[in-house]
Amino acid sequence: MEQKRRTETSSGDVGLGGIFRSLGGFLELLSNLSEQEGGEINRSGEIGDDKKGVKAVYGFSVRMGGGGKPLVEQFGNIKDAGAGAVVEETREPMVDIFDEGDHLLVVVELPGVGAKDIKTEVDGDVLTLSAHQGDRKYRKEVVLPTTVRQADASSSYRNGVFELKLPKAA
Repeated sequence: MEQKRRTETSSGDVGLGGIFRSLGGFLELLSNLSEQEGGEINRSGEIGDDKKGVKAVYGFSVRMGGGGKPLVEQFGNIKDAGAGAVVEETREPMVDIFDEGDHLLVVVELPGVGAKDIKTEVDGDVLTLSAHQGDRKYRKEVVLPTTVRQADASSSYRNGVFELKLPKAA
């Protein structure tokens, strides 16, 4: 089955209000997505304030899951701290997990870092990914759908995309 993917990116000084305006069309995105079988919609952007030295990256991906339920994954370094949005130093990368029978394939977008800077750790069914190079810092914890054997894992990194193959535990 061919998967359709639509990505929209914005950059510039839009401020936090711009984030919420761009997220305001979320229902329209879901409507468009439901019309595309196997589709995916991504939106992302950057906010920069050279005077304060602040650089924020934000985005989300929406896919239709089983039963027609939308699956939403956020990424970037803007977090809701309860009292408003906070820009963190560490970004949360975009992660996709595919069950390929005898193993899980984890695909992570990590632009701007080298393969040697990527670290993975599995504790039970929780995968922790981290990477750091220069001003690029990534970290994300992901709950895996099954337990895996980290000792038998293999990985590759090319053009900002990290792939981790994790054999399932017996």
